[in-house]
Amino acid sequence: MSESVVNETVINERAQLLLKTLIERYIREGQPVGSRALAQDAGLDLSPATVRNVVADLERLGLVSAPHTSAGRVPTEQGYRMFIDNLLTIKPLGSSDVQTLASTLTPQSDVSQLVESASSLLSGFTQMAGLVMLPAQKPAPLRQIEFLPLSENRVLAILVFNEKDVQNRVIHTSRPYVLPELERIAGYLNAQFTGKNVQTVRRDLLREMENAQSNMDRLMRSAIEMAHQVFDDADTGDSQDYIMAGETNLMGYEEMADVPRLRQLFDAFSEKQGILDLLDKSLHAQGVQIFIGHESGYEALDNCSVVTATYSANDEVLGVLGIIGPTRMAYDRIIPVVDVTAKLLGTVLNQRN
Repeated sequence: MSESVVNETVINERAQLLLKTLIERYIREGQPVGSRALAQDAGLDLSPATVRNVVADLERLGLVSAPHTSAGRVPTEQGYRMFIDNLLTIKPLGSSDVQTLASTLTPQSDVSQLVESASSLLSGFTQMAGLVMLPAQKPAPLRQIEFLPLSENRVLAILVFNEKDVQNRVIHTSRPYVLPELERIAGYLNAQFTGKNVQTVRRDLLREMENAQSNMDRLMRSAIEMAHQVFDDADTGDSQDYIMAGETNLMGYEEMADVPRLRQLFDAFSEKQGILDLLDKSLHAQGVQIFIGHESGYEALDNCSVVTATYSANDEVLGVLGIIGPTRMAYDRIIPVVDVTAKLLGTVLNQRN
């Protein structure tokens, strides 16, 4: 009977070395690893039978599996997780690679150019899909609201936040309004809400609407009803988006070449919301985060790994960047690329402020 590698959920050092060796070889070659090759790579003086027994224990623990009837084994998601958390040796980026990254991200670029450059860098260095969440923008305060009468009980609402952000909304009213009425309504709303952001205006409007309408005169009632329509559709300024580069790189990986699977993945890239939800999970985490397969909670990424890191400026987290690729990736190289890119992007954004 073989020596057990199991101590509840802990495996012994010999089994750890064999698991590490198996995963590293599988990442390099993409082929199931047999016991004889595993023993040679590990450099242990073990018989193939002993190695097979250890591998059988690893399989029983769900750390490796046999993809078909061959004697070789491949890592499972659980095996990758143990490898990354306990066995992985990170390879620091070379100085030339760091210099290449740093020279591409310059303070002279505007924010959108920096984000595009960072996503392209991630894709180019990893040959996978690189993505960078655009920095969250603080909602600008309302500077002024104006109304202009249109035909057929319609009114044009003009929201002025700053020189670059002017939003127009067409609203439908219960009766026609003439310009002097609309000017009085706008004057009332400007007195109430100038200097407040959209979220605050919405909250205050709800409070006003909860008041007994019998206590409002006709002007106030019209103003509140009109403003509710306007601000219900107004952009809060806090919506998130991301820039992605190198999606087509994923088509070159044999394990991702299944057409329906690729279609599902590219649909997810187009729809964005599922990816944004995953990135949002990383916003509140420290350091590099790695989601392996089903860990993402998003079916389209079940056969992928996602490696992310937050980037910050002035001690404030602005967004998340990372890569999406097959679970069989060189984590020892990918992790520092993501980590260094995040730090460099944050440094450049700091320099711009």
